Amino acid sequence: MAMDGPDGWVWVRRPAEEESWRPWTAEEEEERPLKVVFSSPAEYFTDAAPIGNGSLGAMVWGGVSSDKLQLNHDTLWTGVPGNYTDPKGPGVLAEVRQLVDQGRFADATASAKGLFGGQSEVYQPLGDLNIEFSTSDEVYDSYKRELDLHTATALVTYVIGGVQYTREHFCSNPHQVIVTRFSASTPGHVSCTLSLSSQLNHSVTVTNENGMIMEGICPGQRPAMRENGGDNATGIRFTAALGLQMGGGAAKVIVQNDQKLKLDSADWVVFIVAAASSFDGPLVNPADSKLDPTSLALSTLNYSRNLTFDQLKAAHLDDYQSLFNRVTLQLSRGLNDACSSVIQKDRPEEVAEDIRTSADRVKSFSTDEDPSLVELLFQYGRYLLISCSRPGTQVSNLQGIWSQDIAPEWDAAPHLNINLQMNYWPALPCNLSECQEPLFDFLGSLAVNGIKTAKVNYQAGGWVTHHVSDIWAKSSAFLKNPKHAVWPMGGAWLCTHLWEHYQFSMDKDFLENTAYPLLEGCANFLVDWLIEGPGGYLETNPSTSPEHAFIAPDGKPASVSYSTTMDISIIREVFLAVLASAELLGKADIDLVERIKKALPRLPPIQIARDRTMLMQALDFKDPEVQHRHLSHLFGLYPGHTIAMDNDPDVCEAVANSLYKRGEDGPGWSTTWKMALWARLLNSENAYRMVLKLITLVPPGGKVEFEGGLYTNLWTAHPPFQIDANFGFAAALAEMLIQSTQSDLYLLPALPRDRWPTGSVKGLKARGDVTVDIRWKEGELHEAVLWSSNDRNTVARLHYGKEVAAVTVRRGIVYRFCSGLRCLETWPLCK
Repeated sequence: MAMDGPDGWVWVRRPAEEESWRPWTAEEEEERPLKVVFSSPAEYFTDAAPIGNGSLGAMVWGGVSSDKLQLNHDTLWTGVPGNYTDPKGPGVLAEVRQLVDQGRFADATASAKGLFGGQSEVYQPLGDLNIEFSTSDEVYDSYKRELDLHTATALVTYVIGGVQYTREHFCSNPHQVIVTRFSASTPGHVSCTLSLSSQLNHSVTVTNENGMIMEGICPGQRPAMRENGGDNATGIRFTAALGLQMGGGAAKVIVQNDQKLKLDSADWVVFIVAAASSFDGPLVNPADSKLDPTSLALSTLNYSRNLTFDQLKAAHLDDYQSLFNRVTLQLSRGLNDACSSVIQKDRPEEVAEDIRTSADRVKSFSTDEDPSLVELLFQYGRYLLISCSRPGTQVSNLQGIWSQDIAPEWDAAPHLNINLQMNYWPALPCNLSECQEPLFDFLGSLAVNGIKTAKVNYQAGGWVTHHVSDIWAKSSAFLKNPKHAVWPMGGAWLCTHLWEHYQFSMDKDFLENTAYPLLEGCANFLVDWLIEGPGGYLETNPSTSPEHAFIAPDGKPASVSYSTTMDISIIREVFLAVLASAELLGKADIDLVERIKKALPRLPPIQIARDRTMLMQALDFKDPEVQHRHLSHLFGLYPGHTIAMDNDPDVCEAVANSLYKRGEDGPGWSTTWKMALWARLLNSENAYRMVLKLITLVPPGGKVEFEGGLYTNLWTAHPPFQIDANFGFAAALAEMLIQSTQSDLYLLPALPRDRWPTGSVKGLKARGDVTVDIRWKEGELHEAVLWSSNDRNTVARLHYGKEVAAVTVRRGIVYRFCSGLRCLETWPLCK
């Protein structure tokens, strides 16, 4: 007997054991629907359905009289490579440090404005594929629009005059195209007019009856700089190319005004869209780029046009499902859950779950607490990560890859003080490690620019970056307010992802060739950045707790002080990662390692305030925003690992007190961070309260009176839309079901047993390159299956509640444990 395992492996059962082993019943293995469902065309951007292949993305609006595919490409940004250095920096730095030493925190905050760098550049939309239908004046019914997460396909169906019309959309990673198929239940009924448009400077050319191209250019500067008479730099050039396939004896195409294609009387039509840009990396000026986006887009399009729709879809499914199907999750309230969750109590019995819109399900969640909606939202986070971050693409920005505005909120730029990091939190535990590769490419570019910033601005070695960046790997500080800008820890936080990737993958080549050089450069900056402070400790000065101000002892508002808890927590995490990496790679005798060993014991310890919460700053300042959205001072618990329940009970109590003090309100990303923190504290009740808090419907369009929640397409809200909480939710839910260190694996550590008493999860990853399947019944562990395809894993103990068992996980062996953590059987994992 064989069952699917990780990455092409299978579980092979020995015949003698065949009868004794039954992992799941057929009913438990049944694939549940995972669909985001709508009952009408999109009215707002956050009603549309997102599809993407990592680089190219589209929003499916699903209009009937007219429709559009809103197009994005991850390389379309304003600007050109910048100069991220300031020779005045060292003088300003000395002044700020002196003011901090004198306790003049408000003056230090004002002076720190001299450390500002420039603004980041702005993510730009590609344009629209516009579709006008000949049936625009006719009445339609039976409308349905859905995004199927199992197939990464958006489907639109409706009926006009007894004819059912169907549109199917997907975005292929193997072929790098968007594919759309229109069909009708009656031959000869597909007619429409196609055009391409963009908010950017562009031109459209109909190449023949089967295609058109749109060529354009991004602004060479962000809008505000152009308005102020800045230099007119050459921006990134781009091309979108459209190709057609049609069927039907009466089908014909007419070119209109050299700008549109009018299709008539087809049985079916397939549109294929390819796009490319002249972006050739963050260090190459677009004016110097040798890339021809038109040639690239047409080459991609022409290859795909030689394939049928079914061939394109098959390749798309093989690629997408090889990632998505690695993890399954089923949550249930018990034996009768199939009835209670699928059908609303006040609805007729024939109204099933998959007919209810996702918006309706979110609205009713506060009363029905449908576990299948939690499953959907978890898998939606994984779907979005697959769709907006793949090897070779740009890093996922504040909106993933989807944006409709030339001036999106916060420029849609990567923010490095929580948001970019949260985008990649689920990559490792949710078994999508490949999707994290763009983050490491981005780090490499940040390090190149950050070396110059560290040297010129701070007279320090190594490399540094701050809290906002862009496609050009901006490494200097932001501007506008010191509480945002004066924070040189963005690169250091990102570097913790390097060590995490090694801990999950145990890939020594990655550690040696990718992770360690970046960690080493980051640590070199940090040891130079640390200076002598009070009480014999080393300090960071200036220091801020991201986006948070305080009231100084003189009663003045300020944000700049020294040695904030987050600074020290991140530095400690990076230093420990460098020491462990150096030991593994035989570099333990280098000078940097010695400097770190001397610095570590001199880092300030975590301090607990008078109210038994954790201090954010080195001093117990008055907090003007007690319920602030950021949870920076709790970094050491999650996503860090320097605070642990077993070793730091007093500190963990202070973390809990801090969370209570912060309250439950906040943007979506803050809610999911709290969810993960409560999970690390093993507090399933409060972790679940954050689930309830997030699953609240946000009305589209107008001003919203609360923070957080979900839009009708299940995107998470700040508001406005930010994608980070979609990823944060998936990661936090995984944290409720499994937690791990290099030596310890914890099963169901924060399971809300009264809400999900029965369930299973398959394919989650733990540190040590361990894959874990878990099944539980009546709120208790029923069985766990785990294995590793790596001989470097060091897992030594398995935990469930108060039960602890010593384990050895050998490469290529599958282990099955019962509820008492006794190993019932093993068998080989074979390629």
